[in-house]
Amino acid sequence: MALKSPSLGHRSDERSKEAEFENLKRKIHGKLVDKLDLTKVADLAPDVLRREIRLVVEHLCDTEETLLNRSERDRLIEEILDETFGLGPLEALLKDASICDILINGPKNIYCERRGKMEKSSVVFRDNDHLMQIIDRIVSKVGRRVDETCPMVDARLPDGSRVNAIIPPLALDGASMSIRRFGSNPLKLEDLLNFKAFTPEMVMLLEGAIKARLNIIISGGTGSGKTTLLNTLSSFISNQDRIITIEDAAELQLQQDHVVRLETRPPNIEGKGAITATDLVKNALRMRPERIIIGECRGPETLDMLQAMNTGHEGSMTTLHANTPRDAIARVETMIMMAGFDLPLKAMRQQVSSAVDLIVQASRLQGGVRRITYITEVVGMEQDTIVMQDIFRYNKSGIDETGRTRGSFESTGVRPSFMEKLEAAGVRLPASAFRQRTMMQD
Repeated sequence: MALKSPSLGHRSDERSKEAEFENLKRKIHGKLVDKLDLTKVADLAPDVLRREIRLVVEHLCDTEETLLNRSERDRLIEEILDETFGLGPLEALLKDASICDILINGPKNIYCERRGKMEKSSVVFRDNDHLMQIIDRIVSKVGRRVDETCPMVDARLPDGSRVNAIIPPLALDGASMSIRRFGSNPLKLEDLLNFKAFTPEMVMLLEGAIKARLNIIISGGTGSGKTTLLNTLSSFISNQDRIITIEDAAELQLQQDHVVRLETRPPNIEGKGAITATDLVKNALRMRPERIIIGECRGPETLDMLQAMNTGHEGSMTTLHANTPRDAIARVETMIMMAGFDLPLKAMRQQVSSAVDLIVQASRLQGGVRRITYITEVVGMEQDTIVMQDIFRYNKSGIDETGRTRGSFESTGVRPSFMEKLEAAGVRLPASAFRQRTMMQD
């Protein structure tokens, strides 16, 4: 007769105990829902309500015959409160500030990224229906929906974190959700300098460019820190400027007083009522903006954005997906074509070269390192070609023992042609900032 392995028996006991815990949690949660008087609940402040509900849950725990030790009881109460007020199992992950991405591949497979490394989490959902409840709770708070007729959705959490969800029948192994974290305390300039994302000389140039109302494109790949950088650089914008932001899911956290935030709207269940970024850019031009910030250009709105930059809305900024500054220009040209106008190539490139002053390239390198790899000036046109020149760049030199990219920032020795604009705006940069040299190694 084959003997059962002690480790297998131990795992079986653990699974059985966890199943009992989940059943007890579901039972108490059901009793709590039956007890709640929703008319009174709506009048209470969130902290008072949570305190009152905690007392009710503790009483319900006392009425159960199941024996729980103190830590199990505390865990049960916290998880029921998270299920009632928050996002269930996700609350534990959202409270962990070291997690920057949460990737949910069905109810039982949840991965987190910490400090550039991906790891599987022990957190799970009860089943696919439980995961669907949490997704629905997230998207309904921002006036969106997800169902079989609209199985993909973009949304956001209260702290600005970006959420994308896709559900069956498109997701074959259960609902899938990706959460890109944005902390409630946005990263400041000092934080990025401490992380060696760029050098003080690069910051001086970017600060001067924003104060002198140059138009800036921040380009980079997925997860390269484009939105974080846009948030950080926006701190240099004067508090007197009227800023209008346009996003698909509002995640920018501008600190100025005079900000109007606009968000696109998906179509309704009948396929009507969609408000696109193009519609919002056109409307923004009628709202007397001094600067327009588009969270990300990814379509026909690019042409309207460039026209705005060319017609009195200097100092505007946007982000887009591209691997190099030259690729960013090519991508802008492609998105202009998506607007449906048959513009001659030369006219299109003249529009781009006169609108865009500076391209800031953000990159996510091996090991999760994020660096500003290029600050490139768009100089103008020579015949049919857009002329660009790198002012600062980052050169990769290898990989260290922990698997992270090593490299150095260098100044190319090029003095930007927009220096007169900076000086006219009262920005004085030392000539030594542009002297050709290696500025910093990491």
